[in-house]
Amino acid sequence: MTESATHDEAHGGALGERLNWLRAAVLGANDGIVSTAGLVVGVAGATTERSTLLAAGLAGLLAGSMSMATGEFVSVSTQRDSEKAALAMERQELREQPEAELQELTGLLMDRGLSRRVAREAAIQLTERDALRAHASVELGINPDALTNPWHAAWASFLAFTAGALLPLLAIVLPPQTVRLPVTVASVLAALVVTGWTSARLGAAKPTHAILRNVAGGALAMGITYAAGTLLRTVGA
Repeated sequence: MTESATHDEAHGGALGERLNWLRAAVLGANDGIVSTAGLVVGVAGATTERSTLLAAGLAGLLAGSMSMATGEFVSVSTQRDSEKAALAMERQELREQPEAELQELTGLLMDRGLSRRVAREAAIQLTERDALRAHASVELGINPDALTNPWHAAWASFLAFTAGALLPLLAIVLPPQTVRLPVTVASVLAALVVTGWTSARLGAAKPTHAILRNVAGGALAMGITYAAGTLLRTVGA
């Protein structure tokens, strides 16, 4: 493999990782937009008090962002524990059964299209250089130096959700009462167009369907919660 090929491959892997993080951030922001918009529009159906709307929106923002961060932390921690356990098992097998592990690596490289002779030679060279890294990469798909970090994932989810939730919260409390609801709905739908388009482009998919699904889901959420809030105000009256 030439130096330029290795260089391009490294950049490709790094780019893929950055795109995954960016896609997760867009989806987290989208969740913040939809859930907070549904909450504040629902409350707006029941009351016009700005202080009540602000309290409800802030509560929803904090609860949602903490829930997202906690869930992501637990999920990624579990994944990290699994990766560390798999690496520990591989390290033990390499220590106790080096020849069997060499044969296994050879077979894995053959499965990727190499001839037996080339696969055997490559397996020997990779084992001599760093046996654990070779098996972690080829067999497990793990980079021992870049295990998933639960704290990074938790903070990213917290910030993404918060950024998305701020838009409907500000849109519902800042404008005058007479235009509060239409401003919020218009702002939320516009933001959902952006997040739908962005998530589709990051996933190399056509944006039209993603945008329509995103906007329809957000509009449905706001419509249902507003109807529920209005019904509660009517019943209360």
